[in-house]
Order: sequence, then structure tokens, then C-alpha cells
Amino acid sequence: MPAPERIPSRGLTEAGLRTLLAEGELTVLGQVRGASNAVLYCTVAYEGEQRPCVYKPVAGEQPLWDFPDGTLAQREVAAYEISEATGWGLVPPTVLREGPYGEGMCQLWIEADGSAGASGAGEAHGLPPLLALVEGEEPGNGWKAVGFAEVGEGKTALLVHADDPRLRRLAVLDAVINNGDRKGGHLLPAPGGRLYGIDHGVTFNADDKLRTLLWGWAGEPLTTEAAEVLDRLSAELEHGSGLATRLGELITPAELDALRARVDNLRKSGRHPQPSGEWPAIPWPPV
Repeated sequence: MPAPERIPSRGLTEAGLRTLLAEGELTVLGQVRGASNAVLYCTVAYEGEQRPCVYKPVAGEQPLWDFPDGTLAQREVAAYEISEATGWGLVPPTVLREGPYGEGMCQLWIEADGSAGASGAGEAHGLPPLLALVEGEEPGNGWKAVGFAEVGEGKTALLVHADDPRLRRLAVLDAVINNGDRKGGHLLPAPGGRLYGIDHGVTFNADDKLRTLLWGWAGEPLTTEAAEVLDRLSAELEHGSGLATRLGELITPAELDALRARVDNLRKSGRHPQPSGEWPAIPWPPV
């Protein structure tokens, strides 16, 4: 299946959107509540163009004991760099820039399409359209099982995600960047059939930290498309390459080496990774 169309931009190219985000004037309109770190909803304006965006200043980040180096903002930008290198365009345009509260990450705001897909029983529990809670022990056609979840009153239901090629690409991307926090609320189906993943600050650790809701393909062979992408990505991550140089400004040398190793391990195994069993494989809260 071909990679999705580029992001709808009302005339702006991907490069134009990055310029807008990097050079435009940021105006803070409010704060996104419920986040553990500062997340500010803004507009960014440049040369007659204006878009909504998210600005996450480094000054608003809470320290993480297992991520002592770098910043959440840097890792968000690094995740965007890898997403672009795959050609899948799964992460909205993201830059590192100065803002009203100092350096931070600035990312194009994506308005999720709440009508995309069908979440079935999951709607009652606040799940996004690509996830569902179903009765019984089998996921049903078009769905992949994740595991059982408590739904209150002593009852459990099977948590499933769609058997969707967009999600499968995202599962590969998460394995590459070592995403430690792929929650349901980080999946944004957009108008036109695009799917985006957001919130990639907890990534690129040199130790295995993969925690995700997208375990439905665990142990299964990678698609031919994914294998080809990983081959290309391995070449683009070679020492001295443009991608490696940009990433070297965002993550540590050890994290960059671990990134290369994950890509090579995926290429050698030819399969989606499986939970290690050494720690919880699903983030909490899952949505």
C-alpha cells in the first residue's frame, strides 16, 4: 500500500509548514489541560500564513529519572525526523524553536476526525475510533487483540485495535524510536484518511522502553513495505549522513547508536517485536 498523501496544508508544502512553525510569531491562546508537562495551544503566523499549533516549552517539562539526558522537546523533533525519513509522514510537522517561555517544541495542531473508523463498544469508555472494547475472547474480523481490560463492576473486556495499515506503520515507527508511551489518546485520525501520532517525548532511550497499545502484530512478519523502509532508514542513519547529523543535535551518541541497533535488529528478525515480559508492556493510563 503506498504511503499516505502529504499533510493537507491549504497551499503550504511540508517545508513551508516547517518554516512557518520555526520563524512565525507565536501567540499563546491557552493551555491544554491534563498533561503532565506544559502544553500550550497557540497560533503561529508568518508572511500572511497562520496555523494553530502546540508549543511545549522545555521550562515546563517535569524531569524523568530514566531520561536524564536531553529534553522531551528534542526527542519530539527527533521522532518527526525519523517519521519523515520513513516517508510515512506519521508525525505532524515539528520544530525546535524559541518561544514566549524559552526554547521548546512547536508542532502543527491536528484536528482529529471523530467520525473516522468505528470504535463500537469503546465509545462508551472514551476510546478513540481505532480502538474498541469487545466481549468474548476473540477480536473479530478487522481487529487485533491487545489484552483484557477492567471496565468496572468486576467486569473485563477485550481491548482491540483496528487491523489498519496506518496503525501498522505506526507500530513499526514506535519500535524504531523506542516509544515508551503509545496511548490511545495519541492517535489522531485526520480528515481525508490520514493518521497521526503525537506525544513522542518519551522515546529514544538506549534501554528497551517500548510500551504501546499496538501489540496486535507482535511476532508477525513485517510487511514488504516496512522491510524496504527499514533498509532505507538503516542507510540514512549511517555515520556522517544528514539525518544522523541532525539527530546528533537532538539525542545522545548512545541513543543514536541504540537507534541504529534497533533498526538493524528489526531488519534481521523481519518481525514485529514482542513484549519483553520484564515490565508492563502497555502504558498507564492506556487512553
